[in-house]
Amino acid sequence: MSKSLIIACDGEAASGKSTGSKLLSKKYNLLLLNSGLLYRYASKILISKKPKKPIPYLKKKFKKISYSLIQKQSLHSQEISDHVGYLAKNKSIREIMKLYQKKIIKNNKRICVEGRDIATKILNKNPKYDLAFYFTCKINIAAKRRWIELKKKVPLKEVKRSLLKRTKMDKKRKHSPLKKVNDAILIRTDKLSKKEVLNKMSKEVNKII
Repeated sequence: MSKSLIIACDGEAASGKSTGSKLLSKKYNLLLLNSGLLYRYASKILISKKPKKPIPYLKKKFKKISYSLIQKQSLHSQEISDHVGYLAKNKSIREIMKLYQKKIIKNNKRICVEGRDIATKILNKNPKYDLAFYFTCKINIAAKRRWIELKKKVPLKEVKRSLLKRTKMDKKRKHSPLKKVNDAILIRTDKLSKKEVLNKMSKEVNKII
């Protein structure tokens, strides 16, 4: 299992891409890099620290922080969710995140990277993904899942509104918009159970290993 394997997972907000990526990474012993967590962490520190110069501040922070430390943070509040879509539109911030991700990818040849511009930007070349997946989910199901994730602390209607807004922003933004690359395998999590998602993804991985 030491052969290089690079997988890109993109998808809409609350489409199940985190769950799918997690299951696949565990099965094939891949490092899982969740780019959404990086943006959420950036949002969290900008909200709490309110630096006068956000870009240099984030540059400095992301030079030093380890990914394992970011993973340990609590990053799924509604406040962060509402902030992160605006943050992700900023070209300079995307560049900071891209460099951070590239550094991790360079040091790990067995990796699954999950986000919204992975196949189109992060893994489009040097290195290029071996396999790409694109996740979608009907909004009512996605909203209910996220609502349960938030322990029902936020009204379901508010969660749905936030998800619709985020996906629209992701698809319409000028820099690195969310889109499906031609060779990405579509995973519809409103149609599949967790087990079926893993089976479908595994079938594709097994073709190339």
